[in-house]
Amino acid sequence: MGMGLTFGQGRENKGKFYFYWGWNHAQFDKSDIRFKGDNYDFTLEDVSAHDRQTPFSMKYFNPGKMTIPQYNFRIGYFFHDNWNISFGIDHMKYVMDQNQTVKMNGYINNGSEFDGEYNNASQQLTEDFLTFEHTDGLNYANIEIRRFDNLLHFPISKNKKGIDINLTEGIGGGVLYPKTNTQLMGKERYDEFHLAGYGIGAMVGFNITFWDYFFIQTELKTGYIKMNDIRTTQFESDKAKQNIWYSQQNVVFGAIIPVFTPKHN
Repeated sequence: MGMGLTFGQGRENKGKFYFYWGWNHAQFDKSDIRFKGDNYDFTLEDVSAHDRQTPFSMKYFNPGKMTIPQYNFRIGYFFHDNWNISFGIDHMKYVMDQNQTVKMNGYINNGSEFDGEYNNASQQLTEDFLTFEHTDGLNYANIEIRRFDNLLHFPISKNKKGIDINLTEGIGGGVLYPKTNTQLMGKERYDEFHLAGYGIGAMVGFNITFWDYFFIQTELKTGYIKMNDIRTTQFESDKAKQNIWYSQQNVVFGAIIPVFTPKHN
């Protein structure tokens, strides 16, 4: 038999581990943010934000600095030829658009220049009123179940190793552990990690595997984040709540490790 293309060939993945590392670009839908403390309780409506891309440099490859850019890390195990379970961290960065004008409802009574009752009032988000970022970052630690299907196999060597084109899809959920950089109404800047909430997500990816061991993968991912316990100042009574729809476009590089080889009759 000669070597040639095969379509939809079943791949023997069961018992293999994989891991990958790569980078993401993210978008965030407008969201309401509620700020609450001892002397204030107000909501900013339809707040817009963007991600923060690190300019391309050796930081992306330097082991001591490679966690600075927006990254995706994942390690997984194939419990079936077509199914795997994985743990990963999606490190996004969320930056509120500064100086935007939004609707504000609630009250402030803390002796600041912003004291008052707000009823659908227009409020400009200047730096002296609010800076708000999850920039080190919007860390989504999650577990996913993924399906993996071979679409095309192109053998190159006599042992039929070569290039595989694969499709993968998955769903999952996890927790949000952001490092939120905030300065609120002139209070001291706060920037600490804190377990803030949870999220769910779904993804679809296009995978190219070389000689059964190394791969490059592009992914489209979307999800929903619910954070009810965001720290905003050094005082525990100062909190914020925020729910965000997000999307990601990822490019990752990885390897497949055949640890347990199944026996076939």
